[in-house]
Amino acid sequence: MKLVMAIIKPFKLDEVREALTSLGLQGLTVSEVKGFGRQKGQTEIYRGAEYSVSFLPKVRVEVVVTDDMAERAVEAIQKAANTGRIGDGKIFAMEIPTAVRIRTGETNAEAL
Repeated sequence: MKLVMAIIKPFKLDEVREALTSLGLQGLTVSEVKGFGRQKGQTEIYRGAEYSVSFLPKVRVEVVVTDDMAERAVEAIQKAANTGRIGDGKIFAMEIPTAVRIRTGETNAEAL
């Protein structure tokens, strides 16, 4: 099993969710996060005063998938989240040794 985690622009969330559910994935976790990469923040003007925003709003999408589904999930996220501009985000895939469904006690792939 793999945990596929993506940091994306907030307005791309619906497209990413649709892309993942079209693969047959039944659940995912979404968190609002802040961060920066090569963008290094940006300068904003509020009521005539200029100030620097160090952290930009992003969305973290996490989904645990079987090993054979991981590559398709990464590709689906990449296509759906891509705008072609700086700040589109990153995708990470990590090994997950164990998963347990709390309600039933099912483990690993059956728990997904």
